[in-house]
Amino acid sequence: MRGLTGSGEGGGASGGDVTGGPTGAGIRRGLRLTGWAAGSTALAGLAVLGLFAVSCSTGGTGTRDEGPAGTQSVAQVTPSTTTPSTAKPTPRVDAVGLLKADPRVSERVRTDLKPCAGDEYPVDTSYGSLTDGPAADVVVNVMTCGDMVGVGTYVYRPRSDGTYRNVFTIEQPAVYGTIDHGDLVVTTQVYGKKDAVAYPSGEEVITYHWADTRFSEQDRVHNDFNRAVGAGEGDFPAPAEPRKN
Repeated sequence: MRGLTGSGEGGGASGGDVTGGPTGAGIRRGLRLTGWAAGSTALAGLAVLGLFAVSCSTGGTGTRDEGPAGTQSVAQVTPSTTTPSTAKPTPRVDAVGLLKADPRVSERVRTDLKPCAGDEYPVDTSYGSLTDGPAADVVVNVMTCGDMVGVGTYVYRPRSDGTYRNVFTIEQPAVYGTIDHGDLVVTTQVYGKKDAVAYPSGEEVITYHWADTRFSEQDRVHNDFNRAVGAGEGDFPAPAEPRKN
């Protein structure tokens, strides 16, 4: 079968004799081979079509619907660690004990300083930095039990030995002191002759700043209140009846 090639209409061969039969047999054998080769080509074409059909059934892209494997790394979340606070808690003081042992507190305030209910005294205490001392300063406000009106404001500065010294005292009706950005702010209510306790005519707001071992006034604001508000002397107008067409 070696050397079989198509050479034209005569079916001749080149490059050697054809063995195994006459020239006609060689031609027929060549035709058989040619037919087998054509059949093989057809089968190969059908296989290609089958593969194409399978690839189209997966979505028409020739690849799997899932797509190629991802190459990006998965982000990992590292749990954050919270650094514990190193700030020391502000030591609390016995405000009532400070007031009763302080000679700068008037006898009237010390006498009237009694528990309102149980062992609860009418005393508010604030801690903060006012005088740049070795520890937090203490602002103490004393009020009445009945209507909670302030009667005195005191500031105590800590000493290095743990004791406290009175560096500010004001005693008058409706006074209250607070700490605001390192300054002492004292508010006093202003009452007229006919004002009720709940409705003052105005207020004075005074800001004190610590300098040269003492407090000095830095700012003063006076506010006048509307006396008609809360007087209870007016009634709301009656709603008008809807008009009839």
